[in-house]
Amino acid sequence: MSTAIATRVPAGSFFDLNRKDPDLTRLREEGAEQALPFALMERLVKSGTPYAEYARALRSEPVTVAGASFDWFDAELPGEIADEINLTNYEIVEHTDERRTALTHALDRLSLVHPEGFARLREFVRGLLWVGLKPGVRTSSLTSSSDPALPYVITFSDKASRHIPPNTVSERPSPLFLAENLLHEGTHQSISFHILQHQVFASGYSSKTSPKIEINWRAGQGEDRNQFWEIDRAFHATCVYNQLIRFRQVELARADLTPIERTSFQSAYDEGLPAVRYLMRELELQREHFTRHGVELLANLRQQTDQL
Repeated sequence: MSTAIATRVPAGSFFDLNRKDPDLTRLREEGAEQALPFALMERLVKSGTPYAEYARALRSEPVTVAGASFDWFDAELPGEIADEINLTNYEIVEHTDERRTALTHALDRLSLVHPEGFARLREFVRGLLWVGLKPGVRTSSLTSSSDPALPYVITFSDKASRHIPPNTVSERPSPLFLAENLLHEGTHQSISFHILQHQVFASGYSSKTSPKIEINWRAGQGEDRNQFWEIDRAFHATCVYNQLIRFRQVELARADLTPIERTSFQSAYDEGLPAVRYLMRELELQREHFTRHGVELLANLRQQTDQL
């Protein structure tokens, strides 16, 4: 077994959307490929809710870049799906020319400047949910998110063109910031796939009873869940940080950034590097909560972190 997070979906595996399976085959034959991830969601959630049937109501606009095609969802997000992936307060936003240009530019940037990151995105992402808060909802909007319960689909808002989590906010939007957030969520999906396919955490491990790792750079965010992370959440974050620090290094080495883009990426890099080193040290202190394979992943992650 590989000692790194998988970069490909194994043929014939649970996540292979082309495998021989009655439900997946029916959706493919009926031209409802955009509903395939929601069929997997039914198997993962096991609530009896026919998410794939609800997903048929979603229209999608194909966005094709460098031979990779993504379903940019349109229409109303079915409530049964929104409730399951914590999007009750959100709606799918209008497909404007401005958003279409930003999305295409972001994907182009990934394909041309970050080919390994783009390869990960095209492998683990099929559907794109560009959302905004519903009228009258008074809460802070998400920047981007993904849910292990819904493979192949990532969510983001207009904020993803301005915000590099956790603390970098730009005066002006940039498709390069959107590109980072797309890579961010695509990486989360690849990690979720791996954890669901392989035994990474020790028998009996539960995020509900997990030891907590203090996250001091989130201390100003008020909620305990943001200040103290479970081991699995810290593992996800360390893997993602490794990808994003490399993304920022490549961007900062280029000559085509605007001053605002350069300042923002530098700020995010300066904040992210000590964060990933801290998380790596803390995870190594919690080896007993990992399987043998999980410990091998930690060792590979340590090598990656030391190379930053």
